[in-house]
Amino acid sequence: MATYPERPQGTVALASGTGDLIGAGEHETSTSMSWLRTTMRFLRSSPTGAVAALVVVALILIAIFAPLIAPYDPLTNDYTALNSPPNRDHWMGTDALGRDVLTRVMYGLRVSLLVSIASVVLGVSLGMLWGISSGYLGGTYDLVSQRVIEVLNSFPTLIMAMLLSVSLGAGVDTVVIAIGVTQVPLATRITRSVVLSVKETQFVEAAQCIGASPGKVMLRHVTPQTVAPILIIASLNLGGAIFAEASLSFLGVGVPPPTPSLGNMLGGVLASAFRPPWWLVTFPGVTIAIAVLAANLLGDALRDFLDPRLNRQ
Repeated sequence: MATYPERPQGTVALASGTGDLIGAGEHETSTSMSWLRTTMRFLRSSPTGAVAALVVVALILIAIFAPLIAPYDPLTNDYTALNSPPNRDHWMGTDALGRDVLTRVMYGLRVSLLVSIASVVLGVSLGMLWGISSGYLGGTYDLVSQRVIEVLNSFPTLIMAMLLSVSLGAGVDTVVIAIGVTQVPLATRITRSVVLSVKETQFVEAAQCIGASPGKVMLRHVTPQTVAPILIIASLNLGGAIFAEASLSFLGVGVPPPTPSLGNMLGGVLASAFRPPWWLVTFPGVTIAIAVLAANLLGDALRDFLDPRLNRQ
């Protein structure tokens, strides 16, 4: 009988560990390639969405790096250059206190995007959790939830945000909460409609048959099916949140001065002068328009890309 040399005990473990490392590396590589292919397919499928995505990314980068790229301090007054038109030293001019408009637009964009993104994340997350629980559990809880959603949905978005902002007091956190609450009804209804169709599928029924708890079924089997609709809702609501923040700050119930915001820059100028200098109105207004337009176009492109019915057509 042939004999074979005894294999060292560490060989199997080493080989197994090496295989795990190789498998993990291959999985990470395949995941990265999958994201890259999906991104490239999105960019090819919608040139308008690609341009909008680039604009949104550029605005976010400007907002993030505003302290590094802004030429001046947003709160520093230059009394030698009051209401100065655009020139070599101040590319977008200065306001009535001598503050650089370009710097304040950058910092205002920073505040506006922070408030808008935070409010969308807050509102859509709450609406997602509410819609999943309401659609899956059903019964009296679902009935009461839908009546509450109808009451919230009956108020105009801007009016509700103004009421909440005035009630809670001025501040960035208050504006985030006020705008976030207005995002909840739509996210709840869309998520609930998805859950009502998903919970009748075979894989959910199979999970229930093997004794999975409702919380586990909602977390592991129902929630992943709502990610794409929630992503579409969030991208579509971002433009509205930017406009809502600008409107609240313009009316004086949003981000309070002296913190620069695109909305309070417009509101302060128009409140202090009947015919304000054109550069104090044009540059903040154009920035708001570009941000809202880019966010809406990106949301439309993501909806068309992620909706399987439109993809089949």
